[in-house]
Amino acid sequence: MDYDNLRELGQQLRVDAVRAADAAGSGHPTSSMSAADLMAVLLARHLHYDFGEPARPGNDHLVFSKGHASPLLYALYKAGGAVTDEELLTFRAEGSRLEGHPTPQLPWVDVATGSLGQGLPVGVGIALAGKHLDRLPYRVWVLCGDSEMAEGSMWEAFEHAGHERLDNLTAVIDVNRLGQRGPTRHEWDLDAYAHRIRSFGWHTVEVDGHDVAAVDEAYAEARSTALRPTAIIARTRKGRGVQAVEDREGAHGKPLPDAAEAIAELGGRRDLAVDVAPPPDVRAPHRAHEDLVLPHYETGDSVATRDAYGAALTALGAARGDVVALDGEVSDSTRSRAFAKDHPDRFFECYIAEQQLVAAGVGMQARGWTPFVSTFAAFLTRAHDFVRMAAVSRASLNFAGSHAGVAIGEDGPSQMGLEDLAMFRAVHDSTVLYPCDANQTARLMSAMTDRPGVNYLRTSRGATPVIYGPEERFQVGGSTVLRSSDADQVTLIGAGVTLHEALAAADRLAEEDIAARVIDLYSVKPVDAETLHTAADATGRFVTVEDHRPEGGLGDAVLEAFTDGRRAPRVARLAVRNLPASAGAERQLAIAGIDAEAIVGAARRLLAAGD
Repeated sequence: MDYDNLRELGQQLRVDAVRAADAAGSGHPTSSMSAADLMAVLLARHLHYDFGEPARPGNDHLVFSKGHASPLLYALYKAGGAVTDEELLTFRAEGSRLEGHPTPQLPWVDVATGSLGQGLPVGVGIALAGKHLDRLPYRVWVLCGDSEMAEGSMWEAFEHAGHERLDNLTAVIDVNRLGQRGPTRHEWDLDAYAHRIRSFGWHTVEVDGHDVAAVDEAYAEARSTALRPTAIIARTRKGRGVQAVEDREGAHGKPLPDAAEAIAELGGRRDLAVDVAPPPDVRAPHRAHEDLVLPHYETGDSVATRDAYGAALTALGAARGDVVALDGEVSDSTRSRAFAKDHPDRFFECYIAEQQLVAAGVGMQARGWTPFVSTFAAFLTRAHDFVRMAAVSRASLNFAGSHAGVAIGEDGPSQMGLEDLAMFRAVHDSTVLYPCDANQTARLMSAMTDRPGVNYLRTSRGATPVIYGPEERFQVGGSTVLRSSDADQVTLIGAGVTLHEALAAADRLAEEDIAARVIDLYSVKPVDAETLHTAADATGRFVTVEDHRPEGGLGDAVLEAFTDGRRAPRVARLAVRNLPASAGAERQLAIAGIDAEAIVGAARRLLAAGD
């Protein structure tokens, strides 16, 4: 397209954004209108994409970090021949693929956006995959809003991309001055953005975002810049082209007051079609799959589950060429360093930037890789919104949170993961696993590798006894009954560290002629409801014990198994209710009231209370 046609295409995108929002009665047309010229030039002259084959390896990747500008994205798809005009007007309707914010329900959308500050970090992950894993020449284009430039995650992304010299990544910043409720922090001060971004090793281009010739030159400059990512910082006007809303406060997130008048002011409807340039004909790398040989541990040994995580991850990397590992500068502690030593080309150090850590994993899985993301369980809480949005993205990736609970000992509460089970259980369609020994850890890692969705494995710092042989198998959604008899009077339920305390408590109760059933509830989500129902029928009394806050963890998982109307057992719930301080691991369990002695006491009280 020549520049006159590009201007017309920009107007078409504005008109279609206005029409889509008007049909829906909601949406963000003014945010779409400011970036229309930027996206028109990209679609017609610089994007390489086959809409008919979205999985084609050489396709570029376009991420709308400002996901609320979805009417613009869908208008682009219409211009590119991917959606019809009829479908465009189903925007935000029940059952439509064109949701209020983009999701991978559309095959051309890599990841869900809409929670601001996430698209650029995920784009960094896709660009890392392109450079170091796929080793393919595709480019990653990310449309950013100026409001989200206040998000810390954006600056984690800028620094990481600059450090990695991701010259296949271009951020297009739509500086339209107005946010949701008024002016942004820097308004139209393009130099303020450019100065900060350049300090992270980026090349920057400042441009009038409505001058299609200048925008075209900026994209060409980005494509020719080597060893640095590029940020195109574009001054635009929100609601461009319609006097009633252009650069006016109070118009954000609303259909235009008179869509017909606005369309007429924009020159009326157009039906320009863009013949998008095809990607290069390249092949994705071969990802070998060989027989998996997991590490084996002898029963009776003492091994930390985090050590088993590192060994099993390394074994998975040897067997599967698609497995990658990411860590947040704690690989010595999480033990992912073992993977880094054996498979350095598939290990990614993300430093102390947990949002970028998770986002990089989301970006890599969008390219078909199988990421394992590890850090301290406590620090994953910083990235909760990224985990939540990963589920919205239908992402499949694995998390490992080490140093869980008060059992870490002297480091104190800032390092203790005490909310992680609740956080991951609350994520849509997630899997939450908490192994108690080394062999179980290895087997569960193998089970979670190909499991879709967000998977979480909780590991412990200290060594625990190996109680399962290497031949044992563990199903996601299962549990193991370790002690059982027809005379059982109470059921003790633990996982991880507390499972060993439950076993010790059962031994003490046996000395008092009290038979206790012991369940290893290693699958906290999905939970083994059938085994719990059987135990409830047999004993009528449960003691749940967890190295976690009482809200949202193992105890809640057990109780939820009885929300189908059946009679629930009497339950004593032991969890960490105090604010811990520094102390040894054994003392921490005792102080928190989750050690064997506390379990014995809870069982006695249940029995004394009668039926």
